[in-house]
Amino acid sequence: MIKALIFDLGNVLIFFDWKISENRLNKIKPGLGNLTTKFFKENNFIIKDLEKGKLSEDKFLDTIKSHIDSNIDRITLAKIFSEIFSENIVLTKLLPELKRNYKLFLLSNTNIIHKKFGWGHYEFLKHFDKLFLSYEIGAVKPEEEIYNYVIQSIDLNPDEVLYIDDIEEYVNVAKKLGWNATQFKTNEKLIEDFESFGLRTTF
Repeated sequence: MIKALIFDLGNVLIFFDWKISENRLNKIKPGLGNLTTKFFKENNFIIKDLEKGKLSEDKFLDTIKSHIDSNIDRITLAKIFSEIFSENIVLTKLLPELKRNYKLFLLSNTNIIHKKFGWGHYEFLKHFDKLFLSYEIGAVKPEEEIYNYVIQSIDLNPDEVLYIDDIEEYVNVAKKLGWNATQFKTNEKLIEDFESFGLRTTF
């Protein structure tokens, strides 16, 4: 019997578009956004270190500023890096109804900058019993450590939760660990999945 729902954040509850940052930087200086995107693609470990909490906010921003040789101040750069999100309102408006029958948790690979300047203001977050954020835990999906941390923290058995994530690999790891899990593709498909798992809903 499912007692809790564990949601991923990005491309489930909120959508994101890195092109927004790239375009804003290009407006500041032609080619600056493209250079930054190229830097991130070639140095993906920097984002991962930030998501694991191994790299501080200031060190991350200083590394970017140094590489792109820009005079943009840290706060402005942090906002450009973070103001890329939009709420999946169709899904988030269902959270209060789900909350009536289930505990709600969030499990996300994210970083302190994105929370402070990007998604941390969303009202729907108040419906969650707890947010499990990679930079606070020190591990990222698909590492089993972060899944185990969550299940131990909420004091439920793996088969008592339903995990929703847009990335198939992350879903598969959850299943391997005994969780009920489904891949998010569309809002309509997710509602069908809820029904197939026998969730009590009225929407």
